[in-house]
Amino acid sequence: MSYKSGTDWAGRVDSKSDKSAFRWHQVIMPVDVSDIEAQKQDADSVNFCFLGFCCDEGVTRNLGRPGAKNGPASIRKEMANWPANFNPKVTLYDAGDVWCDGNQLEEAQEELATVVSKLTQNGYFPILLGGGHEIALGHFKGLLNIDLDKTPAIINFDAHLDLRPVNDKGSSGTMFNQIYQICQLQNRHYSYLCIGPQTYANTPSLFAKADEFGAEYILAKDVVRENLQNVSELIEAFVKKQDSIYLTVCTDVLSAAHAPGVSAVQPFGLDPEIVLELIKQIIRSGKVCSLDIAEVSPRFDSDNRTAKLMAVYIYSIINTLVEMQLNK
Repeated sequence: MSYKSGTDWAGRVDSKSDKSAFRWHQVIMPVDVSDIEAQKQDADSVNFCFLGFCCDEGVTRNLGRPGAKNGPASIRKEMANWPANFNPKVTLYDAGDVWCDGNQLEEAQEELATVVSKLTQNGYFPILLGGGHEIALGHFKGLLNIDLDKTPAIINFDAHLDLRPVNDKGSSGTMFNQIYQICQLQNRHYSYLCIGPQTYANTPSLFAKADEFGAEYILAKDVVRENLQNVSELIEAFVKKQDSIYLTVCTDVLSAAHAPGVSAVQPFGLDPEIVLELIKQIIRSGKVCSLDIAEVSPRFDSDNRTAKLMAVYIYSIINTLVEMQLNK
């Protein structure tokens, strides 16, 4: 594994002096995590920091379609031209990428955990870009390192429960089983809600495992417009029980018509507009402490549709988070 600070942001330039015409690539600032304490950000600002996890190894081990390691670059490219029309108290940063070299997944996840901890402890709100969904284990470990007495709840938008047996090594299908084992070993409360699992994509054994762990789930077939009020109430009931929430979005939760560039394409996936509404609901609780987007796979992404969709999600997520942060 390796950590590389600095990424290339480039795009359209309408003006080099008129700030009202600036785009994201003109305002985003780099963060070198290896010397993070020496870099001062504005304490009065809401400081968002992107971090990539360039990794295919978990997907490969899970017998999926590799390609997600290039997801961070693809999403950044689509975000670069967004107008910088957010609140003046918002500052955008980029901490570069954690790379998984060869099959060194476990080492890359540990490095990711270290970087997440450093960002959070130094006043940044992390927004992670995957990479395979194995990003979740490193991300969660990083959050655990911040406060040994607090354990964030997990809300996962996903076609899969990702509770598969670990055996010798983890993969992109084992993370929430691994997190459960960590919580058991450290005497922590495990709280996990999966929104959108498909019955055709998860064995009865996996649903039984979710029940055994006390996990909750809302099936994809129930996340439809006519049932949205009920789904919203179920999410609200879960959120109310939590002190903080780690939010993770696996893009394979979405319909292939909107998100073809994923590791495991879903012909009967969810409507992206409904998913975004539910994400905003969760964010407006004020309890989301960190989030990631996983499994954008550019090699399968016709016209970059999935990357564009996730860029729109992130644009909307940041504006919703700003609304919450500044109204505290």
